[in-house]
Amino acid sequence: MKTIRQEFADTMVEVGLKDPKLVVLVGDISHGILQKFNTACQDRYYNIGICEPSIVGMSAGLYKSGLIPVVHTIAPFLIERSYEQIKLDFGYQKCGVNLVSVGGAFDYSQLGCSHHCYADISLMKHFKRANIFFSASCMEFNILFKQAYNNGLINYFRIADNAHDVEFKKEDIIVGKGIRVTEGNDFTIVVIGYQLKPALEAGKYLLNKNISVEVLYFPTIKPFDKDLVIESISKTKNVLVVEEASKSDGIYNYVLDATKEINDVNYQHIAIDDFIHEYDTYENLCRKNGFSSENFVDVILKTLKTKVLETIGQ
Repeated sequence: MKTIRQEFADTMVEVGLKDPKLVVLVGDISHGILQKFNTACQDRYYNIGICEPSIVGMSAGLYKSGLIPVVHTIAPFLIERSYEQIKLDFGYQKCGVNLVSVGGAFDYSQLGCSHHCYADISLMKHFKRANIFFSASCMEFNILFKQAYNNGLINYFRIADNAHDVEFKKEDIIVGKGIRVTEGNDFTIVVIGYQLKPALEAGKYLLNKNISVEVLYFPTIKPFDKDLVIESISKTKNVLVVEEASKSDGIYNYVLDATKEINDVNYQHIAIDDFIHEYDTYENLCRKNGFSSENFVDVILKTLKTKVLETIGQ
């Protein structure tokens, strides 16, 4: 099965052959998969090396020259290390760019916290002109990139290393729109990235206990689809937000803001609230940090039990 990272490379060829303005800059990664682009779109592929702030600054110059830059490297180096350049060259100067990262959250699980990146979504949310995408399938990246790459805004594409294996209809993948994956009346799960997979597993388990779960998935994080969240939580009055990202200023904040006028909502949140120091497999780190269908089920059952007890007490 093709990886999402390979889909990124293939999409660059597809778009680059049609749009001569597309230029790709990399920070000494993904050379093998990008050679087809290098051959097909000569003089539009540059390896700048491990000089990430310089890559961002150079891409601003390319944009000012009338080109459409794509900057690609590992998330902590692209977003955290280069944040000042993103802020000044694209936030302040109002330039456009496509930042494409790999290694978000703890995808580079065996390289330790120097290669982890939890704050990227939070940091990029601070730009009013930013779009934030988190693609956990090949189709999502291909469609969202083609819809957004030439909009003149700051587009951040976080590529998941692990796919959720859910097949959506192409027409359901739209910039700024969430997807209702399953319908339910008792509990809402709001989820991004690979964690859609265990969320659906949790929903199936709970359905056998006569608890229907509505799963909402967001391949676009910003702009956030508030209407979908409001509609669902108005019905269920219970929500679990699952984000493989920092617990500070992620999609949970969007959910709170969207539903602040809805009374008596029970909120739960699973995210990353500290450095992950262990070196382990991605699967084990997920389990250790609460990203598992078993933990999702446990949180939901405890929430429903508490709500029942509160109702009896009233």
